[in-house]
Amino acid sequence: MAVVELEADYVVVGAGAMGMAFTDALIEHADVSVVMVDRRYGVGGHWLDAYPFVRLHQASSFYGVASTLLGDGSLQQDGPESGLHERATAAEVCAYYDRVLRMRMLPPGKVSFYPNCDYLGEGRFVSRISGRHYEVRGRRRIVDARYLSPSIPATTPPPYGVADGATAVMVNDLVALGVAPSEYVVVGSGKTATDACIWLLENGVDPGAIRWVRPRDPWMLNRAVVQPDAVVFLGTAADIMESAAAASTADDVFFRLEDAGVMLRIDRSVTPTMAKVPTLAHWELERLRTIDRVVRLGHLRQVRPGRLVLAEGEAAIARDALVVHCAAPGLHYPPLVPIWGRDTITLQPIRITFACYGAALAGYVEATLEDDAEKNRLCPPAPFSNTPADWARQQVLGSRASSFTAYPAIRDWADGVSLNPGRIPPELAGSAAVTAARQRLAQHVGPGMARLARLAEMAY
Repeated sequence: MAVVELEADYVVVGAGAMGMAFTDALIEHADVSVVMVDRRYGVGGHWLDAYPFVRLHQASSFYGVASTLLGDGSLQQDGPESGLHERATAAEVCAYYDRVLRMRMLPPGKVSFYPNCDYLGEGRFVSRISGRHYEVRGRRRIVDARYLSPSIPATTPPPYGVADGATAVMVNDLVALGVAPSEYVVVGSGKTATDACIWLLENGVDPGAIRWVRPRDPWMLNRAVVQPDAVVFLGTAADIMESAAAASTADDVFFRLEDAGVMLRIDRSVTPTMAKVPTLAHWELERLRTIDRVVRLGHLRQVRPGRLVLAEGEAAIARDALVVHCAAPGLHYPPLVPIWGRDTITLQPIRITFACYGAALAGYVEATLEDDAEKNRLCPPAPFSNTPADWARQQVLGSRASSFTAYPAIRDWADGVSLNPGRIPPELAGSAAVTAARQRLAQHVGPGMARLARLAEMAY
């Protein structure tokens, strides 16, 4: 079969959140052509495989692409999160990305999308459906939007064995159960596990019928303090810096932030060791605290009929217990590399770990600046966090990107896109509330950053 030759300025490998955000900003501000390649059947990345009851843990307006708002920016009018900004469901996120592709990217002819394809390197890829090989020629700058692709239960085998006679499913399968077991065993410590527990409780499962295997306890951000509101966001940043400045250890930073209402933990008698810090609402926290059958014996090794074998011991379970896989790694932590490399643009978060914002910022900078060294100076990557010490390092490294605000065009763009949680709309810039919040942040940011840098240095 002959190789199909294509012409394009860019090859974007990965059509998930970061690939879509970068491509959207790039084509919005530069007259270029893009070939986008993904191994999945459509755009949206891991959302195409997500469990049906998942929602964004952040406000919808922080997610997606810069040109098109996800949702309508409204506040929730009822329910336990009344007054907080809307959060899209998995179905809404998938529909949004499909609409962005069909209405914003394909019709102008700037983007050609090749789904169900494996990327082979050097501008070459092959269709999983037809077996046809493609090669992109021309300028062909490669953009790696897969470097930080998450691992989720739907596409990642459980990290434990399941013996004959035991029953185990991935979290996606909860919605398709035919018969209720006498006990659910939820395995995992992160957002997927908390979502599974909340979904079971909201569907009438008694807390006593849930056993939660939690190898590490997590810190989570109070969702109410991470909202598309300049005063709220600046206030949260000031709380973080004030708490950090007074802290003696990375753990102490989090304890102080808990007292300030910024961080949450499920069990106040346990010091969490995980700090990936997704958001959590107080109503969810209250529900999760009703589950008191928590197994803390390290990672699960094997499920046997009536028994769990863990790294630090064993625990009895019901003979008909249903073990729910929520234990995929989620975030990955490869080494930070310059975003603009010799051969590849490697997408990573910039400044703060809102991935869509960082990818869109990289796309805008790529479209409007020429020199790669200057781009890297303005937009150094920031890591995701895993532990409290990682989180301190994340804050310090993220602060390096502040120099891009010296470019008026980049600053104005950033202040105009909803993906930027730290943006201050022009109409609010001189308000008394914003001014007070800025002054408080300015008072604490120097000592706070200095202490965070010291705590990160001590850990590494």
